[in-house]
Amino acid sequence: MPEKILVVEDEVALNETLVYNLTRSGFEVQGVLDGKEALQMARAMKPDLIILDILLPGMDGLEFTRQFRQEAKAPILMLTAQSEEIDRVVGLEVGADDYMTKPFSMRELIARVKSLLRRVRLDQEGAAAVSPPEVPAAPKEIITFGNLSINTTRYEVQVNGNPVRLKPKEYELLLFLVRHRGQVLSRTLILERVWGWDFAGGTRTVDVHVRWLREKIESDPTHPTRIITIQGVGYRFDG
Repeated sequence: MPEKILVVEDEVALNETLVYNLTRSGFEVQGVLDGKEALQMARAMKPDLIILDILLPGMDGLEFTRQFRQEAKAPILMLTAQSEEIDRVVGLEVGADDYMTKPFSMRELIARVKSLLRRVRLDQEGAAAVSPPEVPAAPKEIITFGNLSINTTRYEVQVNGNPVRLKPKEYELLLFLVRHRGQVLSRTLILERVWGWDFAGGTRTVDVHVRWLREKIESDPTHPTRIITIQGVGYRFDG
């Protein structure tokens, strides 16, 4: 079955161009022009990926993402005509997975779509591969730092004995930082090792995910003691 893509873009010509090229690339594609209609369509269609403009009638792309993220996890590739970094960062913070600034190459957009979908498949395959057998129980590898506990066999994280729900990339980022405890890691290195060399987003992706992680594992996220910022370089995990 072809993977399903929802295109949400109010410029009719661009919407039609995206639908045409993505369909030619083997995807099942539906295009809509309005944010509110897009939310209804997403609920009915259950797309594997969404291409989303920020400026939309009815409901803008940021509000769409906020509401959609409460219901589903399909990756969102955000489009914006504004090049300011803040627009990209806000998009990532509300739950978008990648962004592109108009005008863009159709070839690059399709490459990013395939990359995002490939990451989802790998995450799903990885989760299935590490599911522990019922009998006998798989041996546990547990990493503990104070009240933080990471079970790398079961992909489980606890703080003060309470389970913490992490997105796949949040977990991968935490594990990478933990396994390099005490080392100063540049944003570029983290991006390459956690997201992959072919990830098209920028290093601000790392900052956003670090902030999310701090909110979940730090006692006081505004004054972190575990994930330390090294100004102008990156981050260090101190445990």
